[in-house]
Amino acid sequence: MGAVKFKTLTILARMSLLFVSTVALAERREVPDDPPGHRPATPPVGALPRSGPVVFGAFTSVQVNTDGLGNNILGDAANEPSIAVDPTDLNKMAIGWRQFDTVTSNFRQAGIAYSDDGGQTWTFPGPLDPGQFRSDPVLGSDADGNFYYSSLSSITSVEVFKSSDGGVNWTLPVNAFGGDKQWIAVDKTSGPNSGNVYQIWNVQFTCCGMNDFTQSTDGGTSFEGPFAVPQPSMKWGTMDVGPDGTLYLAGSTLFAGGHLFTKTSDVQGIVPTFDPVQPVSLGGTTAVSSGPNPAGLLGQVWIATDHSAGPAHGNVYILASVDPPGSDPLDVMFIRSIDGGDTWSTPVRVNDDPLGTNAWQWFGTLAVAPNGRIDAVWNDTRADSMVVFSELYYSYSVDAGSTWSDNIPLSPPYNHSLGYPMQNKLGDYYHMVSDDEGANLAYAATFNGEQDVYFVRIAPDCNNNGVHDGSDILAGLSLDCNGNAVPDGCEFPGCPGILPADMNCDGATNGLDIEPFTELLTTMGYSCQADMNQDGTVDVANDLAPFVNTLLGLP
Repeated sequence: MGAVKFKTLTILARMSLLFVSTVALAERREVPDDPPGHRPATPPVGALPRSGPVVFGAFTSVQVNTDGLGNNILGDAANEPSIAVDPTDLNKMAIGWRQFDTVTSNFRQAGIAYSDDGGQTWTFPGPLDPGQFRSDPVLGSDADGNFYYSSLSSITSVEVFKSSDGGVNWTLPVNAFGGDKQWIAVDKTSGPNSGNVYQIWNVQFTCCGMNDFTQSTDGGTSFEGPFAVPQPSMKWGTMDVGPDGTLYLAGSTLFAGGHLFTKTSDVQGIVPTFDPVQPVSLGGTTAVSSGPNPAGLLGQVWIATDHSAGPAHGNVYILASVDPPGSDPLDVMFIRSIDGGDTWSTPVRVNDDPLGTNAWQWFGTLAVAPNGRIDAVWNDTRADSMVVFSELYYSYSVDAGSTWSDNIPLSPPYNHSLGYPMQNKLGDYYHMVSDDEGANLAYAATFNGEQDVYFVRIAPDCNNNGVHDGSDILAGLSLDCNGNAVPDGCEFPGCPGILPADMNCDGATNGLDIEPFTELLTTMGYSCQADMNQDGTVDVANDLAPFVNTLLGLP
């Protein structure tokens, strides 16, 4: 390790220890402050009794925390959702959240609901552990479809529940050590560690001093350790397992500013061995307790890996909402490593609002589909300079995060400050799980005039072929010559983007007929078409016709 890097890590470690007590004072320990409350006889003013789907363009959000008839539960609050999806049956999923039976008390329990129809309907049978104070719900699934629910308890330790039937029934809780803002990851690979459950947490408000990591090698029946990730300690982070079984970790520094990364491929030993923790740059700092979430996080630090069979296989990605230099309060920023975390790319700004808008892009959340498509969502105040209303936004990348699609709003505006349950925040995070055809998001919003948890299936499909537009492009079902992540056939109707027999739509078979089409593409800005057969010469009729004929199987 170079002297400069070693000095940087030493300074970070010392600053982390120095600021532990300061940050601890700025946060609230997650233990009961209020006694359990009961739903008020008189609902809050403006709360809506029924809970119809929230339809916004092509996207439909379905409320999760409803009663047995699918109605909104008046006077309660629900936030901080996490989702698990069965990889063997994508219709089966579960969502956990912090359930406040009344906004007059911050006493919360482990909310849980399940769906067996891809999120179209949800069943909320009541809290997972009725009457027990619980917080920070985190869900995950293994390759066989078992679900895991990690829950912070009132004694500031963590227990894990397991379900083998899609979230309908759960085991008794298993002690998993832990502390504030824990996160879990489950190995879904086919390697020797498949089924391992990993957990990391903040070192303040914890059971175990500076120990901040544990693992289960028996499917959640028991947890080993706890162990210590090397200093400097990280917080507000997440984990992901790469295609070769390597476990990657990322988070913020203890004093809530910079960002850190480490990994381990040695999780079979008695004591896991981690690489030295290294600082990474996301182009800004993590912010907390400000702007649209005055008593909570503005988002976690997300890490995810590429399991596709394409050229990005094994890539490691980090995304977070960060405060960049200058007046802009918050952006969603992204970095990539193509060498297992040894080096990182320059940060890329995902939100496309004009610089100087000074909007808050908060709760940035990351997921990667099996085919390599990268999905990102966040709350966005770009339409409200007063920072009272947020909208849910989405973007995706089909080139390993180098460029991102135009930002897509998924929801109507909602007042993010409504329905605080004796805590001035909308929780601390959202959670998303992606598949090749789309992304499944659990999020909180106030469409009913109070805090509720919603599910939305995110699958933009401009050509209506049942496949996510980004996955269309990755699979070669659509061309994207101008590189904007939109299938060409959607942008230029009449001239589909996948080599039809009549590419210029003039009724003639391609061949010597292609030159006018090439000129047409040039006027549309398709510079990549200047040499379609990539022989080093500018396309003209005689140069291009053999190439097109070969593609079409013509003589």
